Amino acid sequence: MERNLQIPWQEDCYMDLKSTSPKSETRKKMEDAGWLLRHQKSLQRFVSVSLLMDMVNHMRKSEQLTAEDASMIQGRGSLEDKVHTLVELLRISDPQGSTLQAYLQNSHPDEYNLVTLHDSVVQQHKAVLRKRVDTESLTHQVTNHSHGPALLLVEGVSDLQQREHDLIQVSVNRGTAPLHGRPLGLDRLLAPLTRVSTAPRVTLTVGVAGSGKTRLVHQFVRLWISGKIFPDLSLVIPVACWELSSFDRLSVERMLRSIVPYENVDVILNGGICKVLLIFDGLEEFRTPLDFSEAPATPDPRRELLVSDLITNIVRGNLLPGVTLWLLSRPGVGSKVPAGLVDRVTEVQPFTHTHIQDYLTKSLTRSQENSCMPSRPSTPSAPRSHASEDTPHQVWDHLSCQKPVLILCSVPGICRIVTTTLSHLVRAELEDIPLPRTLTEIYAHYCWPHLTSADPSSGSIRKPLATLGRMAFYSLLRRRHTFSEAELRTYGVDVPPPLGTLGHRVLQREQSWSSECVSWRFVHTSVQEFLGALFYYTSSRRGMFDLFSESSVSWPRIGFPSHYRAALQKSNSAANGNLDFFMRFLSGLLSSAVGGLLGGALGVGREEQVTQRTMGTTLLQNTVVGSGGEAVSMRSIATVACLAELQQGEWIRSVEEDLIGCRLRGKLKGGVCAVLAYLLQVSDACVDETHLSNCLDSASLKRLLPQLLYCSKLRMENNEFKDDAMELLGSLLSAKDCRIQSLSLAENSISSKGIKPLSRALLVNRTLTVLDLHGNNIGTKGAKVLAEALKLNQVIVSVNLQSNSIEDEGARALADVLQSNRKLTSLNVQKNSIGPDGVKRIADSLKKNQILQDLNVSSNHLGDLGTVALAQALMVNHTLCTLRLQSNSVSDKGMKALTQALRSNKGLTSLNLRENSIGVEGAKAIARALQENNTLAELDLTANLLHDEGVTAIAGAVKANRALRSLHLQWNFMKGGAAKALARSLHSNTSIQLLDLQENALGDDGVVSLAAALRENSSLAVLYLQGVSAGKAGAVALAEALMVNQTLHTLDLRGNSIGMAGAKALSSALKTNRSLRSLNLQENSLGMDGAIFIATALRGNHQLTYINLQGNGIGESGAKVVSDAIRADASECVVDI
Repeated sequence: MERNLQIPWQEDCYMDLKSTSPKSETRKKMEDAGWLLRHQKSLQRFVSVSLLMDMVNHMRKSEQLTAEDASMIQGRGSLEDKVHTLVELLRISDPQGSTLQAYLQNSHPDEYNLVTLHDSVVQQHKAVLRKRVDTESLTHQVTNHSHGPALLLVEGVSDLQQREHDLIQVSVNRGTAPLHGRPLGLDRLLAPLTRVSTAPRVTLTVGVAGSGKTRLVHQFVRLWISGKIFPDLSLVIPVACWELSSFDRLSVERMLRSIVPYENVDVILNGGICKVLLIFDGLEEFRTPLDFSEAPATPDPRRELLVSDLITNIVRGNLLPGVTLWLLSRPGVGSKVPAGLVDRVTEVQPFTHTHIQDYLTKSLTRSQENSCMPSRPSTPSAPRSHASEDTPHQVWDHLSCQKPVLILCSVPGICRIVTTTLSHLVRAELEDIPLPRTLTEIYAHYCWPHLTSADPSSGSIRKPLATLGRMAFYSLLRRRHTFSEAELRTYGVDVPPPLGTLGHRVLQREQSWSSECVSWRFVHTSVQEFLGALFYYTSSRRGMFDLFSESSVSWPRIGFPSHYRAALQKSNSAANGNLDFFMRFLSGLLSSAVGGLLGGALGVGREEQVTQRTMGTTLLQNTVVGSGGEAVSMRSIATVACLAELQQGEWIRSVEEDLIGCRLRGKLKGGVCAVLAYLLQVSDACVDETHLSNCLDSASLKRLLPQLLYCSKLRMENNEFKDDAMELLGSLLSAKDCRIQSLSLAENSISSKGIKPLSRALLVNRTLTVLDLHGNNIGTKGAKVLAEALKLNQVIVSVNLQSNSIEDEGARALADVLQSNRKLTSLNVQKNSIGPDGVKRIADSLKKNQILQDLNVSSNHLGDLGTVALAQALMVNHTLCTLRLQSNSVSDKGMKALTQALRSNKGLTSLNLRENSIGVEGAKAIARALQENNTLAELDLTANLLHDEGVTAIAGAVKANRALRSLHLQWNFMKGGAAKALARSLHSNTSIQLLDLQENALGDDGVVSLAAALRENSSLAVLYLQGVSAGKAGAVALAEALMVNQTLHTLDLRGNSIGMAGAKALSSALKTNRSLRSLNLQENSLGMDGAIFIATALRGNHQLTYINLQGNGIGESGAKVVSDAIRADASECVVDI
């Protein structure tokens, strides 16, 4: 950039910044009447304690204040209140304030100048900034986040951010925000976060290119100007780093004069009292990298330094130590600022799917009005208004199917390009051109929207490639992204770019905050990479020398294959993967879709395209296979991404099918691990959970390890991991960048030795919240080792140790964990041979623990002794919500102790007592407890010995209880009498939603009674009546009830004998019932006729979503007829037949 355009005062570049006396005009204004009133706020803001004392003493000597006045001032609370009182008193004795003004002017000139000139300087500065933000072009803006703050408070810059290309970071993290990022509004950016903390001096904000960092600066400045945030800041000075990068050397004085060239600004900058915020936006724009280890230190504000060295001295505090700094940068450069110098790190929040949809909905109207893309005129018959209204939905539906592109749309800058392009194509309604599926296709349409017309002009593509394309490519190699007008003209680019040209679409103008200086940049760095790749493609078809050597001598390279191979080698060896997306675009240009768009305009024939595509595919595949024996690197994944961009995805789809079908065992060889690592980033199969069970060994685990870091939920079950594999997993969980939140290592034969590296990792890991180790063999020793780690780990909330043979000693170790751990909410120790002694220790810990909510001790050896111990704990503990005691030999004695606890317990909501030895007395005890307890919502008494008498007692309690939602009484030897008692309860109970009475000989009488209750009951939604000896009468009664009942949605009648007559009755009910969703009639002797009755009934029923007619003697041919009939009349209904 021309330096004389940037510093109009260059002839006097070392102007003195020391305080000067006000000019005569200013002095005259200060002497006007009302000086005291005009500057009251400044006095209250800037007068110190010592100055206040001097002022009071002088005013007393001048007889402007009395002793009583001085005492009154001294008695006020805050310093501001004291100054306010002084001013109010002086307004009585000296309304003009001339005495105080003269005193300050003669005795405290610096403070006088600050009080007098501060507001005028600030208003002048705000006026300049206001003009800048008001005239900012809308084309530079991406819509603000519509949900919550746009910044996240983070702990620092991750290793991934330090070493990888911006968009590789986005892809690896699936476009999601940092795991532990906390929302932080701009109004809290520079404020202390706690009562005991201090405000940060240096705040670093990182964000990938196009994330909206500059937008945030504009938003901050706009809010500060309007007084909405940080009114205590005297000056907010934003600096675009591209402007400073035009200087070779610079001093602090010279820099300040260039960015705040106002008269008397030194009063604020040098006073040491005023708060000043200096914003450096775009640290990556400096031509020499920041080097905090080698930069010479200097406190001299007049010493000229390299610009990067000047910034390091300001950050270190050697220069401008009293100024608050806000640094904004892309992550790779931001990581070069030492962590010890940064007080606060924030990250720009990415677009979520909701943000993208909001952007589509709210911005398409504006983009239609302002877009530079020409719209193809519609035919008279085209329904344009309807298409415009539906455009956001069509664009979103298409994006949802293109996961790699959707992930990149989390970057606002890319989101604008993609959505603008897709919406233009949707509105154009071009049947012969499908919507683009890759980033290369989208960018081709974005740069040349006329490609949608029949005869694209080759000249309109080739000419700008010789100018803009060349500039994009060689600037990419130099890592330059901002250009002066002189640089644009050097490459032959018109300035400003004429309307409708490629330059007008892809270049945007940036203006200095403090001068008329301007620069130009591509609308996003990915556009620069795309145009650079296109220039390389067109040039390499006829180029004879290495294009990566712009001016130096190189070996001859003849033919496109040679140049493509060179580009791939250059990309794979480039530091920080800065050429990964360039290579992805270059590969995408070889696809048949892009060839169809650009081939004619570029003069590339079909045969040449096929040859190039075949060559590129083979080279990429061989490169991936060749790296198969090594740990999968980001470069290998980038090569797989090139294959996907080339739209040669057969190999990728094959591996994805094996991943979904759990068929990867023995196949993780060659380049399959690299393909799998790519799928971890983009496949729908890995969105919620990554399933790598029964396919990994130590070798494949080692290859995949660097990429498993970024999975959030990882299942690696039944892999028979040995001790060396556990060491690898320990290193995985110990890594700084680990994002794993849920890890299942079930059924892996992990021993006590194998659990040690995992336990060590838990001491440092801060992401894992769910750990599933069920079905291993860690034993007592392993349980002790794990328990020691869990005592210190304050992140994990759920641990599953089912079937690990930990026994009483292991249970005692876990009990100690419960006394100190403040995060663990779920503990599963089912089937671990734990006896009464072990569970007593757990119960003792529960008396103190107020965190655990779910405890599973099923299938152990608790007996009544252990149950009594837990009951005693429940008398004290009111935070445990779920207690599972299945298969623990609990008898009436233990049940009585539990029910006694339930009378006073206020926390337990679910109690599982399946498969115990609870009899009639125990049932009566629980019945008495249910009459008093109002928190228990789920009670499971399946497979006990309750009989009619016990169930009748429980039914009596259910009649009055209003808390119970689910009651399981399967296999309890109950008959019709108990069913009638339950039916009477259902007449009045309005809380029970699930009732399970399976495998009890209720008979028709019992079922008829229940059916009668269903006519009145309005809460029951699920009723299980499998194997209850129901026949025709019971089915008919239930059918009649269904014609009235409107709440039951699941009815299970498996294993009964309702026959054809019962089916006919139910079919009649189905024609009118609108609540039933699931009906199971398996094994009910329906026969063909009964099944047809049910099938025909569905013609008028649109609510049933599942029906089971298996085992009814229908036969294969009959089953097909019935199934086809049901699917024809109710296609949404799933049929098992």
